[in-house]
Amino acid sequence: MDRAGPADDSLDASARQVSESAEALVAAWSEAARTAVPRLSSLQLQALQITYRCPGINLNGMAEQVGAGPSAASRLCDRLEAAGLLLRRRATTSRREIGLTLTPHGREMLDILAERRFLAVRHVLERVPEAQREALVAGLRAFTEAAGPVDSERSRR
Repeated sequence: MDRAGPADDSLDASARQVSESAEALVAAWSEAARTAVPRLSSLQLQALQITYRCPGINLNGMAEQVGAGPSAASRLCDRLEAAGLLLRRRATTSRREIGLTLTPHGREMLDILAERRFLAVRHVLERVPEAQREALVAGLRAFTEAAGPVDSERSRR
């Protein structure tokens, strides 16, 4: 790979550090999800988060969002419905279409998970000196702005 020089080396080092930090964040978030009750797979959690962001989404939309076929998405929703986390309802616009919504228990579970993830991040940040925390937040804000608008498919809240 051709490099233009020292500026690229600095950029590469920054990219590696951000990647390592992202891995640490994902590990903390995964640990928070691992202790959730009921325990969900990452795909099941993703389906709940999609349903939270897009209440009334149909099975084809869910399949597209999770990158699965319609029958696999249907089985995924079957399991979530059996766990009391998801409801299927006839769409108001079409009697043939089924819309997906969270149950109160499903919404509560996502809220609890969000709080656990927040606390996991807070616990790590407690060990970071305040000046470095402020610099970290400023850097993350700049990173977020440089990444552009976050679309609804990539974020829960």
